[in-house]
Amino acid sequence: MYDPGAQDSGRASTLDLAAEIGKPRSSWTVDDLVSLFHEGRVRGLSLMHVGGDGLPKRLDFVPRDFRQVQDVVSAGERADGSSLFPGSGIPSGASDVLLRPRLSTGFLDPFSEIPTLVLLCGHERPDATPLPQSPDTIVRHAAARLASETGYGLSAFGEVEYFLGRRGEDVDVPEGADRGYHACAPHVFGETLRRRAMLLLVGMGVPVRYAHAEVGRVEPERAEDLLWEQHEIELAPAPLPAAADAIVLTRWVLRSLARRAGFRFSVDPILAEGHAGNGLHVHFTPTRDGEAVAVTDPDGALTEPARWLIGGLVRRGSALMAFGNRGAGSLLRLAQAKEAPSAITWAALDRSALVRIPAQARSGDGDERGAGTIEFRLPDGSARPHLLLAGVVASMIEAASADDLEVLLADTGSGAGSAGGARPVPRSLGEIADALEDARAGFETDDTIPSGLVERALRSLRAPGQDGP
Repeated sequence: MYDPGAQDSGRASTLDLAAEIGKPRSSWTVDDLVSLFHEGRVRGLSLMHVGGDGLPKRLDFVPRDFRQVQDVVSAGERADGSSLFPGSGIPSGASDVLLRPRLSTGFLDPFSEIPTLVLLCGHERPDATPLPQSPDTIVRHAAARLASETGYGLSAFGEVEYFLGRRGEDVDVPEGADRGYHACAPHVFGETLRRRAMLLLVGMGVPVRYAHAEVGRVEPERAEDLLWEQHEIELAPAPLPAAADAIVLTRWVLRSLARRAGFRFSVDPILAEGHAGNGLHVHFTPTRDGEAVAVTDPDGALTEPARWLIGGLVRRGSALMAFGNRGAGSLLRLAQAKEAPSAITWAALDRSALVRIPAQARSGDGDERGAGTIEFRLPDGSARPHLLLAGVVASMIEAASADDLEVLLADTGSGAGSAGGARPVPRSLGEIADALEDARAGFETDDTIPSGLVERALRSLRAPGQDGP
């Protein structure tokens, strides 16, 4: 079997468990996964989940017998919720939470020397109800609320931008800042790593659309400085919970590969003033009964769910920065307006808009290929994807019942930026806090985003340095 990471990543298997088990992921059973241990193909077991800081966590097992495998795969294991979600209201005296595996998410750990099955998990309280503070719970509850209240769903995917850093004297590429868009080897050094990441993600069940070198490139100013080049992996549509997980897993794979290759890795919103930073553009497609719904009708007018989504994003985009643009680097990236929006507008095609409707590929006979999307261009590499997507849902639901929706769409439908009279995006953490305070009632409705998390975000924005979402 071809091993894409043999040179610099230890064990990096691309084994596709769906092909190995012989069933689609949605049909996997406990017995299917336990059989991997019976047949000697897997020795370790790992429960992976997203903690309160938005980063992947894991609990590892080397099972002593097949009974333990079955117990963990079917029932999960307990953990300390007060440590996983500090400051979220879980008392240390009653902090047990349960990690509940989702069988369909299984993959072989591409970085483990021991063949290890990884299962993604949600979080439950001891009474088996979903844990409100869990990012997984939050995005799943939001998706369910959207379907219940509007009859529509959303699929989504992120454009994961990242920088790789390497000593300049070790790199034989042309000079020049912000010149890397779609560059190929030998003019970039990160192409092989990027392709390895794509192979691993697909084998893990993470849908990938394509990847390429990006425009951002930061030249070293001194001999000891790093040369940074930017790349992007664009994921493929998935239901909201899977879309959030896919962003977290993509960052994990990229960071792991970079460490093994001796590169520095960063998804920071900005690396150097005057250079393009890392965005996390998120694309959305309305769905109904699992099928994509068009963004525009045959006459070019926005469909009902598209109006709601765009209206929600332009009304609450500033508040969503609390979860999607979370620090001083985020503000610098937006102030520069290099590959980033500067004003609250929406438009077709226009990349300067906060929200845009991208062009679709067409066949030779003019038929559109794939579902149309609505692209939210404000978030960046600091984003917490689970909370961000839940906030988008709350914003869309709010817009669906807004009396002024058509006026809002007319007033913001420009794409011309601040020169056209549009309201600028926030320029300070205080402005983001004010926007979040204004939006919090909609975010907190039906605990779409728990009030405690909103309050922590407000404290963090008003007193930078404090921990927050």
